Amino acid sequence: MFYLIQNADVYAPEHLGMRDILLCNDKIIQVAEHIDFSFDGLVTIDAQGKKAIPGLIDQHVHITGGGGESSFKSRAPELTLTDCIESGVTTLVGLLGTDSMTRSVANLVAKTKALNSEGITAYCLTGAYEYPSPTLTGAVDNDIIFIEEVIGVKIAITDHRSSNISAAELSRLATQVRLASLVGGKVGEVHMHTGHGKKGLSDVFQVLEESDIPIKHFRPTHIQNVLEDGVRFANMGGYIDFTSTDPVSVAKLIAETLPKVPFDRVTLSSDSNGSMPQWNEKNEVVGITVAKMTSLFSCVRELVQHNGVRLEDALRLVTQNVATALEIYPQKGCLAPNSDADLILLDDSMRFDTLFAKGRLMMQNGEILVHGYYGK
Repeated sequence: MFYLIQNADVYAPEHLGMRDILLCNDKIIQVAEHIDFSFDGLVTIDAQGKKAIPGLIDQHVHITGGGGESSFKSRAPELTLTDCIESGVTTLVGLLGTDSMTRSVANLVAKTKALNSEGITAYCLTGAYEYPSPTLTGAVDNDIIFIEEVIGVKIAITDHRSSNISAAELSRLATQVRLASLVGGKVGEVHMHTGHGKKGLSDVFQVLEESDIPIKHFRPTHIQNVLEDGVRFANMGGYIDFTSTDPVSVAKLIAETLPKVPFDRVTLSSDSNGSMPQWNEKNEVVGITVAKMTSLFSCVRELVQHNGVRLEDALRLVTQNVATALEIYPQKGCLAPNSDADLILLDDSMRFDTLFAKGRLMMQNGEILVHGYYGK
């Protein structure tokens, strides 16, 4: 199947200006000022007045639903393919959260496989908040090596809901993940939920100081909870991940932080379908809501429209920077020949008009065309 997108203002994410883009099956074949191509069955899309951007990458998604901090009734719903398409997300990383008792790694892997078969690109992380890490095969390293979709492990640190993992335990876990990444040929990330606890990233800094484990394996998220430590970590060469659940305040915080850190070390994710409990001073739940994937691009829009960040720079936080961190760039995270055909057209209000995922037309003229197995 060939698609020719003409007259698009291309952000790849770098701004290329007016270009045509040729797609064949699941790949981008050419990006050029003018593409003269004809083929029986070719579908041409006139993108005049629209911006073309890469599909978004969301590396922190509770695809099987999160929650549970306010009893069984607070379990959040599963993610759907429709959620992804309406949010512009064509690649994601699924994970577990506080609840690895009523939810499992097996369920997570199955859901990841389902999303891949429905048409987007999905990876996942073994483990959860708790330590020792729950797994599918019985060992973190075996999960990473032998399960295609698993690219690392999730753990919680500096949070009253965590297992209070020690620096020594964190070091052993990271060593296990690193070896598995080498054998399995994967990124091997230790994805760390960070809460408002007293320790901050002190254990991570201790491991980095006392061991030879490369900093690239440590991935703190919800970095706004430990921002001072996060700035230090990014300047050491690590990746820091902001969470977009409150787009207005988070965009402002990101804009204030960007001048203090290497730009290519900053990423953004949604925490979609995870619970957002509100705690009082005694760490008692006083309210709870659910994070939405739509917040991801809302935060990008806030950065551009109200915080003086260029579109090409804001896009990097959810495309190129994330893909590089996950070691899937340039397959993902850009619009370039031989990259996956994950592409979005934005209208003049920066709203989603058209979306391709792996070369499949999922949205056109703002209408979602492809839904999940039990969708519309």
